Amino acid sequence: MKSITSQKILIIGNGGREYAIGRAFSQDSRVDRIYFYPGNGGTNKLGENISVQTDEELIRFILSHQIDFVFIGPEAPLVEGMSDVLREAGIKVFGPSSKAAQLEGSKAFMKDFVSRFGIPTARYLQTSHYDEAREFIISLTPPIVLKADGLCAGKGVVIVNTHKQALEELKNMLEGKSFGEAARCVVIEEFLDGYELSVFALCDGEEYVLLPASQDHKRLLSADRGPNTGGMGAYAPTPLCDEEMMKKIENLIIKPTLKGMQKEKMPFYGVLFAGIMVVSIGDVLQPYLLEFNVRFGDPECEILLPLLKTPLLDLCYGVMEHKLGLLKVEISQRYCVGVVIASQNYPYSTSEAKAISINDVDENLGHICFAGVNLKDGILMATGGRVLVCVGVGESLKEARKNAYALVGKVHFDGMNYRDDIGFRALKNV
Repeated sequence: MKSITSQKILIIGNGGREYAIGRAFSQDSRVDRIYFYPGNGGTNKLGENISVQTDEELIRFILSHQIDFVFIGPEAPLVEGMSDVLREAGIKVFGPSSKAAQLEGSKAFMKDFVSRFGIPTARYLQTSHYDEAREFIISLTPPIVLKADGLCAGKGVVIVNTHKQALEELKNMLEGKSFGEAARCVVIEEFLDGYELSVFALCDGEEYVLLPASQDHKRLLSADRGPNTGGMGAYAPTPLCDEEMMKKIENLIIKPTLKGMQKEKMPFYGVLFAGIMVVSIGDVLQPYLLEFNVRFGDPECEILLPLLKTPLLDLCYGVMEHKLGLLKVEISQRYCVGVVIASQNYPYSTSEAKAISINDVDENLGHICFAGVNLKDGILMATGGRVLVCVGVGESLKEARKNAYALVGKVHFDGMNYRDDIGFRALKNV
């Protein structure tokens, strides 16, 4: 690859993921300037938050400020085609095309795609017709999984325990009462019983680099109780994914997906996330694909980037220039645990803004990534949703979790809410 110097980078998004990406770039001496659109009250410590109203204004800003490339963080702009618009304007972009982003943008597209290429996934039906869906639901043994086809910010999945509940939820989804227009088409799946893994691959269309397997914690409350959320914490690497399991995921899911995307003339460039359910079939553990995302997860991004020894900047150029195969990618042998601190009413409703106080943070423990925050008269305010992520780093998973919760103890605002058991599956026998 060519020598990389004096980079100006624009990051699209306003969450903890985008803060983590900006933080990784800010530690690279080759990065001169970082912009965020729109950013949050914490990202302006790493760079400059900008505000524009249209794609045309955004393109003018990028060109006039001689920005080297744009990193698109969230799923919505990718699915809506922002990367295509920017590329057509001659701007370098880290992120897949809108066609490739259908892997996340449409669960029906994803399920049909993986079925065509023999990728292991749960038995399913995608439909907009109640009678057809009812017949399939009755054929399944509960629990039963119903998914809205479109984007729902990670919350468009319902698991029910009876046929009656499934039919009631189906009716609500098809009528737009649950998840709005995103559920006018539904995907109904058999329930897979096992444990989940999050596996991320950086992809340049042909070559790919696997990052350490991680595990997200979706439920709001400790011991996996309460409703699903966007994620209340994560850790990596997980001992629940050994070398043999990672090889299975690579050969059965990642490789055939990238080959299939090439075959269907929508090669995948960027970050591909595979949500995996590991199921025990007799004495054999088998990975099944639950879902794809076409970007870094949040909060997984916050705990994966600190494990990179190879600079994120080099990886981005490896992807954008289709030269990942030329890079020698190194991963730290340490562990990371991220604990999300959310606002009082998350995920049920909005919360009143509250002032945040943070005591001195010992950087030997880790760091904090900011998400749902803004600045008011110089004071950092928790503005609702997931507010920040305390990222602990250690030589063992146990040490990393201890450090993460030590950081949690440094944060104070009224109504703060977090789980006290991140990493419990891996540590329960330690």
